[in-house]
Amino acid sequence: MKKTFIVFLSLAITIGLIIAWMDSRPNWNDTGISAFIILCSATVCGYLSLEKPWLIALAIGIWIPLFGVMAANNFGTLLALVPAFVGAYIGYFVKQKFAHL
Repeated sequence: MKKTFIVFLSLAITIGLIIAWMDSRPNWNDTGISAFIILCSATVCGYLSLEKPWLIALAIGIWIPLFGVMAANNFGTLLALVPAFVGAYIGYFVKQKFAHL
């Protein structure tokens, strides 16, 4: 792995943990905003990372389902992976498409 990819992977993990922490707060009850933040951050990280968008998507999106399943046995939180994968692959493909221009 390249050093830049490791930096962006670390950034993605940090962003994912921050989003999961925010989403786990007792007074936070806005799934749409969490999903939008996941989508946007995965798109940016997928654009910047240049490789392995699936790993970027997991680094950002796995934390909410992990906490949701472990803490509340809520398997519906697995849906948080959808915007993570969509965003990471959008960013990756946009970079691939426009990198040659």
